[in-house]
Amino acid sequence: MTEIIFHHYPNSPFSEKVRLMFGFKQLAWKSVIIPAIMPKPNLTALTGGYRRTPVMQIGADIYCDTALIADVLERLAPSPPLYQEHSAGLARTLAQWADSTLFWTMITHLFQPAGMQSALGNLTPEQIKAFGADRAAFRGNLPRMSLPEATGSLAEYLRRLEDMLADGKPYLLGAQPSIADFSVYHSVWFLQSAPAVAGVLDAAPKLKEWARRMAAFGHHQFDKASAEYALEVARNSRPADTAQLPFVDFHGVALGDRVAIMPTDYGIDPVEGELVVSTDNELAVRRTDPLAGTVVVHFPRVGFQLKKN
Repeated sequence: MTEIIFHHYPNSPFSEKVRLMFGFKQLAWKSVIIPAIMPKPNLTALTGGYRRTPVMQIGADIYCDTALIADVLERLAPSPPLYQEHSAGLARTLAQWADSTLFWTMITHLFQPAGMQSALGNLTPEQIKAFGADRAAFRGNLPRMSLPEATGSLAEYLRRLEDMLADGKPYLLGAQPSIADFSVYHSVWFLQSAPAVAGVLDAAPKLKEWARRMAAFGHHQFDKASAEYALEVARNSRPADTAQLPFVDFHGVALGDRVAIMPTDYGIDPVEGELVVSTDNELAVRRTDPLAGTVVVHFPRVGFQLKKN
């Protein structure tokens, strides 16, 4: 089963990264809107507690983190590619920087009072307060920058990205877009959603034109679906066969061991289950839930940690 079910909410930056990849690859998908803050009971039934957004579902396989989602989309639709042969390593490294350093610098700049009200203006004051409390718990002990440091660093990062588009180059690494473009784009997109603080982009006109070029990929074709539909699909599906995947171990574990997998930086709620995938770049556990049935929850290796129960 290859029907893509995408669990997201409209103003989620990382969700926009994937929605744009659907457009780039012309992949049809089903849209399940989830709450922006906890609790998320229907999604938790599928993931086992992973709290980041978005999540992609194919049958009874649940894919967490946009880096892994991008790899899965590349397997489903290799053309047009997200990873150009001559620059794949550079693209992945730039994407990782954009998804972490650039993103959190942008968030600190945006979530000053004027920016937060601008980006979340459709929420009531009570909802904004709840959103702030949820994100504070979400970030945990992740180091925080001061607003002046964030704004100054963001301005410098934008200048560097502007330099990458010199000489009429249409995309960050050349003539074709790569995973790096989609990872940088979602921070620029979210910053543009807060006009009160988006003026920092005015010094980067090539980057603003690049953002318009990226936005033109759109989201392709999608249909709305309910959380109940997604759970029914999971219950009525079997996870993909992973028995032939190579086994790579750095933890002294074996397939079938009970383990917990969680991010290394923030949103570190563990997902527990039976280890069924441990390759050079992916980890996955099998788990059973009364609502979702038996599912396999997949994570990238980079940025996540595994602990044996």
